[in-house]
Parts: sequence; structure tokens; C-alpha cells
Amino acid sequence: MKTIAVIGGGITGVTTAYALARRGLSVTLFEKNRYAAMETSFANGGQLSASNAEVWNHPSTLLKGLKWMLRNDAPLLVNPKPSWHKISWFAEFMAHLPHYERNTIETARLAVAAREHLFAWAQEEGIDFDLKKQGILHIYRDKAGFDHAGRVSELLARGGLPRRAVTPAEMKAIEPTLAGQYFGGYYTESDSTGDIHKFTNGLARAAERRGVRTLFGQDVQGVKAQGGGVQVTSADASGVAQHAFDAVVVCAGTASRQIAASLGDRINIYPVKGYSITVNLRDETSQRAAPQVSLLDDATKLVTSRLGVDRFRVAGTAEFNGFNKDIRADRIQPLIDWVQQCFPGVSTQSVVPWAGLRPMMPNMLPRVGRGRAPGVFYNTGHGHLGWTLSAVTADMIGDVVAEALLPRPMGAGQGAGAVAGHALTQA
Repeated sequence: MKTIAVIGGGITGVTTAYALARRGLSVTLFEKNRYAAMETSFANGGQLSASNAEVWNHPSTLLKGLKWMLRNDAPLLVNPKPSWHKISWFAEFMAHLPHYERNTIETARLAVAAREHLFAWAQEEGIDFDLKKQGILHIYRDKAGFDHAGRVSELLARGGLPRRAVTPAEMKAIEPTLAGQYFGGYYTESDSTGDIHKFTNGLARAAERRGVRTLFGQDVQGVKAQGGGVQVTSADASGVAQHAFDAVVVCAGTASRQIAASLGDRINIYPVKGYSITVNLRDETSQRAAPQVSLLDDATKLVTSRLGVDRFRVAGTAEFNGFNKDIRADRIQPLIDWVQQCFPGVSTQSVVPWAGLRPMMPNMLPRVGRGRAPGVFYNTGHGHLGWTLSAVTADMIGDVVAEALLPRPMGAGQGAGAVAGHALTQA
């Protein structure tokens, strides 16, 4: 049986390990933390949001970034201190402005396809992750934002995602607890939400039942391609160990850039920090006052999810500040203020803050496909849509790896995942 290592135990690594195990490969998953989903997959916004597929490579993003440069509470914050990594990333980001429409359509197409896999896996494996299929409501306070959303909706439709414009009165009917004055909104009934941490851990256990060897608490020190195979060096409290495999899939989030460089590949991922708060709904008044329908406020770049009866998640913002993981009070406070403004009946007495580093590619598309060396593959760089896209990119890389490692019947052609993986690699 062919052996393959998966580097990273977040949502991307666990879905990848699971997809590979389903194809009959012998999989070993490496994760430096003691458990799965302890970093960027720990407390994100919770949205499975094909409706948020619009890539950021748009001139308006640059204008807003410049306008917000000196505001500590801005939705988009860039540390002005230069670094070659940051400069090269933004240069490539701007180079992809002409591909805004194409990449938005492609992302929507992937997000729609991802649902089929994720829901099927959860049902087959009996994973409870506070799934709520009540759609996502995008809210707009002015005509300019609403009009831009209309243009985005046309692109989403070309990617296979219908969503509809709604009036303020319709918004109130969809989510009665929402306070404030709005110009209008867009509602995507087919979108949903769930707890990424619960799902990832549930799928990790399912992967183990399917034979995946999970090595938690193992910090990968190096990956080397040699002799047609791959050697992974890892370390834990007992020392350093070396492991030999036929292949490796790098799903290491923001660490993927450094691992790729050691393997002769350039994957220009930048760590874009996002924040969230989990509001504990300790009383019945707060539980009734918190929304059931997921929201996305385009003006503030905040998203929400209702996780079970007693938790309300609010997340968002983008901070370009290197590998800094500090949870800043001046970045958390706007999230609390937003809850108090939009849902005044919700008590914010018990709030748990969090921050994570999104692995963002300059073109806003994940890197899915082969590396330069034989036996090296990547599934990484999903940015703010890792939860949304994880199942489909795992299935895609599963096809690519299986095609490379497993014998095929005479005359068999490429699977759909292999073709799509190649397209993303070249995007």
C-alpha cells in the first residue's frame, strides 16, 4: 500500500487525510498541537459561505485599505512596516486585479461543489457540528454597497450560486432580531453555518477509524524529497524522528510557504490575521435576542454564526502584520460594539476573544496540485474560505494523488478533481 504524509491538522489537513484514506492510501497526519483544529480552524466565523466567494482583488479594496491605514479599529489594517514578503505579496495581489471576475466565478463554483462532499461526509460519519441550514443574509446600509453586491451576484450566478435581493422589510422578516436602518440586503438560502472546530475533530476521529495514523504533538522540522519518495523529520518531547513515505501533501496553513521553499516550490502565502468573539448566551433573553440566520455586514467585514442554543460567533477583519498572533483589545472592541448595536438585547458580559492567521494567496485561490518534485503535493492557501472550500479541495487533491500513486485500469482518464487541481495550480 502506498504511504502518504499529510502536514497539518487543521480543516484542510484533516479533510485531505480523510479523502486520501477513502481512496485506499495509507495516511499519516502530522500536527504540532495536541489536538486537531487548534489554530486557524479553532474559532472562525463559522460560515459555509459560497455567497462570500468574491475575491479581494478589486480596486475598491485598495482604496479602502488606504483610507483605513491610520485607524486601529479598521476592518482592513496593514502594518506599514515594510518586508520583502509583504511587498511581494501585495505586488502579486495587484497583478491579479484583471482576474477579479474569473477568480470570483471559480471560487463560487468550488464553494457550491464543496457542500455536497462536506454534508455527505458529516452524515456518513455521524458528525455533530451545530450545522444550521438557514442561509446567509448580506446587509447593506447604503446604495453604493447594495449596488456593488448586485454586480457580485451576477458573478456568483455564473459560478452556479443563486441569491436574491431583499428589501429592509424582507430582511426584518428573515431575521427579526436585527436592529438598525438598512438600504437593503442579499439573501443566499442555500448557505449554512457550523462549528469548524467540532467538525474537524469529528472528521479526524472518522479518519482514524478509516486507518489514518494521527501524530499529534509532532512539530515538523523538515520535509525532503529524495529517491522518488519523501522524508519527514518531526520532533516532540522525546526527541527527533525521521519518517519515510511515498508522498506528502502539505496542508500547513501559513507554514506552507516555508515548507514549499525547502522543496523547491514558491507558494507566496501571507498570514492575514482575523479576529473573532464567541458570545456566551447565558440567559434566555440573550438567546432570544441573538440571530438564528447568519449575517455578513459588508461595510464592517463582519460575519456571524449561531452555534447551538447558547453561543453566538462574530468574526472578521483582516490584519497584515506578519506572524503576529496577539489578540489586541482595540481590534476586539469593534466586534463587541457591533453586537451591542445590531443586537442590543444580547448580553456581552461573557465574551471569549480569539485570533487566527489565515493562509492567503495573492490571487485568493488555494494552491491545489503537484509540486516540482515527485511525490510532493499541496492543498493550502485557502485564505478566509478554508472552511467553505475544504471538502472540495480535499476531494480534488485526493484525485490528483490517487492518479499519481495508485495503479489505474487501462484507458482510464483523469478524474474531475485532477483537472480542477491543475487549473487551480496554474491560476
